Amino acid sequence: MPSIVPCLWFDITAEEAADFYCSIFPNSRIISQRISPMDNPSQQAGNVLTVEFELDGNRYTALNGGPHFQFNEAISFQIDCTTQDEVNHYWNSLTDGGEESECGWLKDRYGVSWQVVPRRFIELMSHPDPEVAKRTGEAMLTMKKLSIPDLERAAFNTGQ
Repeated sequence: MPSIVPCLWFDITAEEAADFYCSIFPNSRIISQRISPMDNPSQQAGNVLTVEFELDGNRYTALNGGPHFQFNEAISFQIDCTTQDEVNHYWNSLTDGGEESECGWLKDRYGVSWQVVPRRFIELMSHPDPEVAKRTGEAMLTMKKLSIPDLERAAFNTGQ
């Protein structure tokens, strides 16, 4: 079975971005860099063309491809968090120089979209009581960074 490796297209910041991501995620490392052997439309000979890296065991390629393409929300990376401390760590780290969005979404300083999602949110949205799931979803729509305590409060607040 072939492996699938996402390739992230940066203008000229592939090496910087890979280092940034590796500093945030545990068990992460730069695997290799490839230098452009010749001048091409995106790089001059001798500059870093690609960086292979792993984020917690998942492999990625960062490409210095030039300014032709920009990231958008059509592709995002979802971070499965078990605790609020994890949510806070990834949210705070990735929004440093980036921007918060809504419902657990953010863009990092390179324009890459991420979803920082606590497992508890998924559990509450899958609750057998449809009213619990509904209240959870309604609460999520009011948030930027997802808050497990606030989601639980909303889910089980029956107005009594």
